[in-house]
Parts: sequence; structure tokens; C-alpha cells
Amino acid sequence: MHNEFTAIIERDDDWFIAYCPEIPGANGQGRTIEECRNSLAEAIALILEDRREDALRAIPQDAIRETVVIR
Repeated sequence: MHNEFTAIIERDDDWFIAYCPEIPGANGQGRTIEECRNSLAEAIALILEDRREDALRAIPQDAIRETVVIR
């Protein structure tokens, strides 16, 4: 599955810090822009995985579960 999110990257002295406006709480940091971007991507993946697991706990046993792909 292909997902795209916005990364806002700012310089803070010797560090770069990033956040994703579409995923509240997703932040990253690094000494380089690439390190910062990778850190943010990891944070986004962890948050989405946690939210998905949390949401799936509440579905009834007899519900139909399918995957929807957005391109």
C-alpha cells in the first residue's frame, strides 16, 4: 500500500525537527534532513499501526472485514 503524508521540517540549531499535520502526534528529529524524515516516517508508521490495532479490537465477531486501497 502506498501512502503519502506531508512532512514539515524546520531547523533548530544543529538539529532538524519535523511533524506531520495529517497525523497528530507524529514528530521526528535528526542531525540531517534525511535522518529527520526517516524518524518522522517511523513515527507515522507506529501511530497508524497502534490506531489500527486499537480500532480493530472493537469490531463485532460477525462483522465483515475487508481492505480498501486508496491510490
